[in-house]
Amino acid sequence: MVWQLDEELWFPNPRWGEEDGLVAIGGDLSPERLVLAYSNGFFPWYAYQMEREPHWYCPLDRYVIFPDEIHISHSMRQLLKQQKYEITVNQDFDGVIRGCSVAQGRNEENGAWLGPDIIEAFTRLHRLGYAASVEVWDGQRLVGGLYGVTLRNAFFGESMFSLVPNASKLALIHLAKAMAQIGGRFIDCQFETPLFRSMGGRHITYDEYMKLID
Repeated sequence: MVWQLDEELWFPNPRWGEEDGLVAIGGDLSPERLVLAYSNGFFPWYAYQMEREPHWYCPLDRYVIFPDEIHISHSMRQLLKQQKYEITVNQDFDGVIRGCSVAQGRNEENGAWLGPDIIEAFTRLHRLGYAASVEVWDGQRLVGGLYGVTLRNAFFGESMFSLVPNASKLALIHLAKAMAQIGGRFIDCQFETPLFRSMGGRHITYDEYMKLID
């Protein structure tokens, strides 16, 4: 079942949603709705060139990385030791989110989801302190990074990009180390991918996920 949202700030019980995690359609991308969404495990994801309203997903099978379980391969350890790239936090959120939007021609794909409305909404969240970025630099050139929502004790990853090999992995490792230092509980990957699996990601239930957030 999929619910139609209105102007009120609410989300239905995700256990009643579709098998793929789609629970609701509509509403807006206001900071208040986004904070409520992520506090309950929801995130917006829709093809902006084809859909007019936000689609809200909340999978009951969650894929996360626990900061102290991040897997750093031998090759990545060697790359880190070389200090070839500089890694920063919140130094160029605009550059990262726009890089995520257009890298490898993503914005030209039929299912592209990181469009102007999402960029504007998450940039607004960043200015309010609810979203953050990790940047990877080669000199003065931004060559990779990631961004996501920072709420309570978790980081809810949204997207990442690389213009050079392994840049997004470097950003993810840096994020995990930083979270471990401040007591962050987990990085929400939203869905399993080969990259996240190779870096120590694992499945947890929605109930476990919510207990960690709370």
